Amino acid sequence: MNYDAGTTNIAAERNTMSTGNSAEPDHISVRGARVNNLKNVDVDIPLHQLVGIGGVSGSGKSSLALGVLYAEGSRRYIEALSTYTRRRMSLAPRADVDEVRHVPAALALRQRPGVPGIRSTFGTSSELLNVLRLMFSRLSSHVCPNGHHVPPTINVAAERPIICPTCGASVDAPGAEALAFNSVGACPRCQGTGLVRDVDDRTLVPDPSKTIDEGAVLPWQMFGFNVQPDIVREFGVRTDVPWNELSEHERDIVFSGPEEKKHITLTSVKGVHKLDFTFRNARLTVTKELERADNERRLKRVARFLSEGTCPECKGTRLSEAARAPRINGLNLADVSAMTLDDVLAWAPTVAPTLPEDMRSMALGLVDTLESMARRLVELGLGYLTLDRAGSTLSTGERQRVQLARAVRNETTGVLYVLDEPSVGLHPANVEGLIGVMQDLLRDGNSVVFVDHDVQVLRQASWLIEIGPDSGRQGGRVIAEGRIHDLIASQQSAEEKRQGVKSHPDGSKLAGFLAGTEDIVIRERIPSAQMFDDGRISMSTDAIHTVHPLDISIPKGRLTAITGVSGSGKTTMLLESLVPAINAGRNGHLMPEHLRSIDPVGITTAHEVDATPIGINVRSTVATYSGVMDELRKAYAQTPTAQADGLTASDFSYNTGSLACTRCEGTGEISLDVQFLPDVVIPCPDCHASRFQAQARRYLLDGISLPEVLGLTIHEAIDRLSGLPRVARKLHAFDQLGLGYLTLGEATPSLSGGEAQRLKLVNQLHRDQSDAVFVLDEPSVGLHPLDVRILLHTLDQLTERGATVLVIEHDLDIIANADYIIDMGPGGGEQGGRIVATGTPSQVADNPHSITGRYLRPVLSPRR
Repeated sequence: MNYDAGTTNIAAERNTMSTGNSAEPDHISVRGARVNNLKNVDVDIPLHQLVGIGGVSGSGKSSLALGVLYAEGSRRYIEALSTYTRRRMSLAPRADVDEVRHVPAALALRQRPGVPGIRSTFGTSSELLNVLRLMFSRLSSHVCPNGHHVPPTINVAAERPIICPTCGASVDAPGAEALAFNSVGACPRCQGTGLVRDVDDRTLVPDPSKTIDEGAVLPWQMFGFNVQPDIVREFGVRTDVPWNELSEHERDIVFSGPEEKKHITLTSVKGVHKLDFTFRNARLTVTKELERADNERRLKRVARFLSEGTCPECKGTRLSEAARAPRINGLNLADVSAMTLDDVLAWAPTVAPTLPEDMRSMALGLVDTLESMARRLVELGLGYLTLDRAGSTLSTGERQRVQLARAVRNETTGVLYVLDEPSVGLHPANVEGLIGVMQDLLRDGNSVVFVDHDVQVLRQASWLIEIGPDSGRQGGRVIAEGRIHDLIASQQSAEEKRQGVKSHPDGSKLAGFLAGTEDIVIRERIPSAQMFDDGRISMSTDAIHTVHPLDISIPKGRLTAITGVSGSGKTTMLLESLVPAINAGRNGHLMPEHLRSIDPVGITTAHEVDATPIGINVRSTVATYSGVMDELRKAYAQTPTAQADGLTASDFSYNTGSLACTRCEGTGEISLDVQFLPDVVIPCPDCHASRFQAQARRYLLDGISLPEVLGLTIHEAIDRLSGLPRVARKLHAFDQLGLGYLTLGEATPSLSGGEAQRLKLVNQLHRDQSDAVFVLDEPSVGLHPLDVRILLHTLDQLTERGATVLVIEHDLDIIANADYIIDMGPGGGEQGGRIVATGTPSQVADNPHSITGRYLRPVLSPRR
């Protein structure tokens, strides 16, 4: 970056902001950063400050934060360790940068923490359960071998013998480890998972109008047991009669008949064969396949026939009978784990007063530890979660906040924390808690850099760096940096130098949003009186989880925002109730048992458009996903040079074609084995990440080769490939969604959640959607306020096609632009699960019962 000669020295400016010894470095110096689309970026990042990085999607924010700062901070720390230790740790590759100076050891809290395994719960991931197990080990009334409860005694902690006062038996008090469902304390039936899997008979014969000969018994068809109909006839079962006309005895034979050998006659092209076969009933077919399912694909095929149920032995507590025996004030560990965090914090102070005097000091210490660990979790809005809540059911935002609270509790110092979209899943009411956590990290002597799009969060930054001006190749430069009030002022005044703001030719695109001067409502919303003119989707449900019985009406053909704090029941209402109810009967979907009634008013399909990655590896690219690659291969096969060489469309496949790079096998990258260190993935040195051999560049279409086309952005390709109208038409649809900055060869698994959602909508925008509902879960994740406008335009395209669009959202910009709002709450968990407000954004903003309305009001007030 080039700075104006007269610009105030920014390092001197930051000296007034630094903390600690002035002789120590007060900023990280980055020079010549070229990671992804960064264009030789030179930038100084203040240390011991809250530094925000903003910019439109694809501008290079994460490239700077994670690809440079975190990559270099973590790599240098790991390189300082012994070789023995390094080989057991993940090592980031060296960032493409000329120089990074004064970077501390770095930790990253990513936007998408990994989904935890089946044994993880909120209690284990937050480590609160460690303290509770210690409390129940030390402070409980334990059980003697004869079943008597022994009063709490300090002898447990002192490791002195405990004698039952009732029968005189010696008592072995369990240690904390013996109360863990991940080890000794696990229920023997479910092995500490709390769940047992059973075959769901409803899935075995999905179409009862079929006969067995026609394939009515689906497991026999799916898993290759085609001989079973011949065997079951030997039991007297009629296989040429529709399933729904068979007797109860015949159906029972199919479902649970004995494993008996039967002598049957089979006819094949080689003649008639008389053979002995063992009968495998439909349920046994499924359970045997489950035992053989040694990979995700096979497990998924079997899972459709299974239903998970609560373990009947431990009642879902995961704990053995012995681990459930110790009691504090009549409650065992399972009872307390089933409480919400808020309720646990209300219970904990009641423990010490009921104990003997000599135990109270220990009890108070444990309770104090529990409360201090839980404090930030509550401030981050997670008080509604029960400690036994399965970790895999937590949302991305909930998992990230658990991770963030744990980082604060570790009380590190001198560490650089890089946070990727920390506002994900966060209701505006919980933003203060997030800021508090980041301030705690600073007070402990750390530095915090965060990437975010939420203006409410960005306003809290001590220093803001804005990357842009646009996405992809049009981004990758620092377009503004400075204090928030200076950035705002720089848009309103020419006196940038006096204010200490670096002069950048493009200027800030965020300043207007930070100042509140940009228009937020940019779409024409439906008036309240016309809201239900096209009809209403009506649904009535019984209680499920923490959601109370509901009666809801959703306007057909409109954009409706489902709002409320985390845990208020938004996802349960839509994804566990409405979507499966509409799709019931299609593709094996079952009607939810808690559904009382539904009137979909002509809606026959519900699309769940989530943010999960597209594809599973780098072979899935924008070109293949869009269908453009097939068209391109055909076009290049028709060029004169290709025809002269006898090439076909298949030769132009980077996966299996003759022109694919032989070294990387068309992936564009290779993995290096560096012996004692982790493997390093680098761009293929032979094809330079183009995926093709050099000879592929001989075949030109309008002067450009296929490898070069894959290097083009969608926007560039539209102009360059105008001679291929089918290709240009498909790419134009992507460009309309604001994805024109993506390259055709970009691997789809690497796209952000918001990018993945928009890609999934491309093929839906040019069809009549009057019979469809689209449900998007937080589509604003990772979107700059300007990108939100593009998203709203996309959603408008759907509603113009007749679609009913439902968005689960916390983003106030999207909520303000909705036609209708259904606000749930008022709190999370047991304090939520109700509809607290409905109506237009203005009506909800005026509703005194709506927490969302409280934050929506200032967004709308200047414009109502």
